[in-house]
Amino acid sequence: MLHVADPAERENLATFLTRALRLDVAAVVRLRRRGERYVSAWVSTGFEALAVRTVLAELGVDDVTVAADTVLAGLSSGSPIDLGYSMDSAWRGALPPTDGFTHIDDVPARSLVELAERGAELAREHGSSHGPPASLLDQTVLTASADRISVQVPMRVVFALTAMDFIPHSGDKTEARRIPPTEIVRVRATNTWLRLDARYGSVARRRGGAIPLTPN
Repeated sequence: MLHVADPAERENLATFLTRALRLDVAAVVRLRRRGERYVSAWVSTGFEALAVRTVLAELGVDDVTVAADTVLAGLSSGSPIDLGYSMDSAWRGALPPTDGFTHIDDVPARSLVELAERGAELAREHGSSHGPPASLLDQTVLTASADRISVQVPMRVVFALTAMDFIPHSGDKTEARRIPPTEIVRVRATNTWLRLDARYGSVARRRGGAIPLTPN
């Protein structure tokens, strides 16, 4: 069972799941208890990156994967949600750790949306029926640095962040000009994971050929 008593938290989780289902109509969500009062909901974005939002809630088990549309339908009432049968076998791969991330830099959210806009234009020009070319998705579009630590952010992670609409904006569509100049996205990393934290959620991806997070 999942119980999200606060109406605002139900709305937050419903918005998150709606965006996940927009990317994949058969999406599953992995619910994981975080402490005594919170539950983190994880989904795959289709960009080889995971998205997460944490809400104030009660979960009857420590960790379970279920159909996203089942949870979304149950959120319409304030009653505890019967999650039904678990779909743990549908989840592929591990989750990033909850601790151990190093804060690398704060990046203007508007800059990331501009990168996504330019990437979308290139995808339309050079993509196919299978979506954007892998060379575009894997291209490093941002390098965040702190002291002597450097982390590369690929386009696919930026696409995942904007596809989940985690950056606040005015209007119905995420556009760079609608993003307040003061809005930031925080870049964090471990030796093996990259994470971008925005106001409404985070995206994370394993770092291929990761640079150790230690000074040279």
